[in-house]
Amino acid sequence: MKKLSADFFQREDTLTIARELIGKVLINNIDDQLTGGIIIETEAYQGPLDRGSHAFGGKRTARNEMMYNRGGLIYMYICYGIHDMINIVTGNQDSSHAILIRALQPTQGLDLMRERRNIFTNDKRLCQGPGALSKAMGLNKTHNGVDLQDDLIWIEDQNISFSDDEVLATARVGMNFDGPYKTIPWRFLVKDNKYVSKPNY
Repeated sequence: MKKLSADFFQREDTLTIARELIGKVLINNIDDQLTGGIIIETEAYQGPLDRGSHAFGGKRTARNEMMYNRGGLIYMYICYGIHDMINIVTGNQDSSHAILIRALQPTQGLDLMRERRNIFTNDKRLCQGPGALSKAMGLNKTHNGVDLQDDLIWIEDQNISFSDDEVLATARVGMNFDGPYKTIPWRFLVKDNKYVSKPNY
């Protein structure tokens, strides 16, 4: 088991990082309770040219300011005023690139995840979607800016890998605008994995 280094996230190729995160393991330690799971779905966002990005057009606000930090920090935001979403900042300072973690295959702390989600009979739903996985892992806006090199939240390489034949690149979810960035295949997911969020393909 090896924690991913800061250099891993500070590369400028966000798409490569998003693909390489498939099979890595997201873990956190909140109140001395560990939860974690295998990353099986990601989405890449490359501001400022990316119309799907919060940093499109170089926009800077209190909400998205974390995206302009160096890679390897967590960018948390609330979607629709309800769902906390965990993103990983990538690239150099001011690049404004980020990767949304969309789904996990839960592997650690399942009893705690079940309690947090109030789901006790269907484990595939625990981390199926970015809002669900954040709730299952106890993540919220207060974790905005956490460094993945710390011991609160981190990503490990546990030698789990998926071949290119096992990983699908498809359009991102919820792109409500016209143009190439609506359908650009910047979402990566493990094919036929029951923990992937919907729509599956």
